[in-house]
Amino acid sequence: MSEDGVAEIEPEVQVPPRDPGQPFVVGIDRDAVLRRREVVRTVERRGAWVTAALGAVGIVAAVYALIAFPGSGMWPFALLLILAMIPLVLSTVLVYRIQTDRKAWYEANELPPVAMRISAKGLELACDGAAYPVVLPWPTVRGFTQHKLLGQYMLDIALERGVGATTAGVRGLDQPSVRNVVRPNPLLRPTGMFLIKALDQPVHVIDEALQHFSNGTAGVRR
Repeated sequence: MSEDGVAEIEPEVQVPPRDPGQPFVVGIDRDAVLRRREVVRTVERRGAWVTAALGAVGIVAAVYALIAFPGSGMWPFALLLILAMIPLVLSTVLVYRIQTDRKAWYEANELPPVAMRISAKGLELACDGAAYPVVLPWPTVRGFTQHKLLGQYMLDIALERGVGATTAGVRGLDQPSVRNVVRPNPLLRPTGMFLIKALDQPVHVIDEALQHFSNGTAGVRR
């Protein structure tokens, strides 16, 4: 009951099922995901242009030194500076290429309505940009970590040490879009796997479901 005497309607929250054969399903808010994609796109482009600007400044400074101080013996250092700055400029091209490929995939594939399925067998994750779900048996996963990224709270998968795409029972980790999330490209800022406010279940309920189905071995770590 609110202060003005009007009854408040609590949002419906799914309770982790007690039947081990019935999976716990977490859905996705499409609009929230689309807004998140635009934020990630903008931040990546800004970072790419900052990196390109730093590289361009270094190259211009090296060329200026060669022209302004001929015969000073600075050419080896200027050459090294140019070689060091070229990867920074090229990284901008790589970011735009990755974004172009990602946009083409988004246009060709609908956003899945389900983010994850939690069952006695393990986790099934619909990673953004992946062609098919990621399947992780319980012995391979520790759950999720919660952290703040680009001003919003995210959930990222936490794998056991040594787990990879070739681990028995694991499926889908070899997809490029999944690799960019699980092991982010050093030239890109991590984007996070799931935007918390885009999930239709609160974090504490997801944590309960993880602990329930994994017999306490997995959960959400903050």
